Amino acid sequence: MKHLHDDSPDAPEVATKSNSVASKLPLSAFIICQDEEAYLGNCIESLEQCAEIVIVDSGSKDGTAALVQSYIDEGWPILFMYERWRGYAGQKQFALDQCRQPWCINIDADERLDGPLKALLPSLLDAPDDIVGWRVARRPYLIGYGYTPERVHERRNLRLIRNGRGHYDLSQKVHEGIVPDGKVGAARTGSLLHFRPLIIDDQILKENKYSTLKAEQQFAEGRPPRRYKMLLGPPLYFYRLYFRNGLWRCGFPGFIEAMTGAIYAFLTATKIYQRNALKARPNNDDALSR
Repeated sequence: MKHLHDDSPDAPEVATKSNSVASKLPLSAFIICQDEEAYLGNCIESLEQCAEIVIVDSGSKDGTAALVQSYIDEGWPILFMYERWRGYAGQKQFALDQCRQPWCINIDADERLDGPLKALLPSLLDAPDDIVGWRVARRPYLIGYGYTPERVHERRNLRLIRNGRGHYDLSQKVHEGIVPDGKVGAARTGSLLHFRPLIIDDQILKENKYSTLKAEQQFAEGRPPRRYKMLLGPPLYFYRLYFRNGLWRCGFPGFIEAMTGAIYAFLTATKIYQRNALKARPNNDDALSR
């Protein structure tokens, strides 16, 4: 090896042997990246079924470009290009616009398709015409544990879409997702494996960055602060991840993952509150009048 309440229809549980990878699937994978040399190789190698792989780089300074070129030289069907950073939603929309196959799958450089999802893909792409996309689960890699079991995954997100039947909401600064034009199903087996094992020092910096983007977006939209979210949001977020999603099965690494999510929820709600508070009452050092 060189180096991502639903009442939609369920996907078939298994794919038959006759559906395996005798030839490439009519599927474009699209990836946005910058300085992902350490992760991108295993992502690409999990996409061997795809007829096309679109990689949009926003200015890598590590060996990402050389790594991608080595795969191109080996005959991988990769379209590699540079595009100035447009924000997460804008960059992914640009990448989606380059795709030429009937189906498209969004995957991050630090994600990989697991075996069950690869086996299921032919069945998903053979969906009835009224199904325009599929939601797929994602399983994180936890420090001290490894990838979570199949029963322990994040919520299913829309990652697989018919070409031309979905787009990104460009107003979303973070946690951007595909907006479908039609009915979406849920793949009940298979996952995207997420491999970016950050120690808590770095993970908190990431949560801080993402919560800032989320808070700035909602503040710009004029959404009022909701104080109860500072109180109830973190424990509810923890409950969803730890108990409902099953992170309790992963011991202390699962506890840390759920607590990190709760911290993100607290930071987001607090930043929205403080931005509104500063607008209503700017800071004023009135010590001399006290």
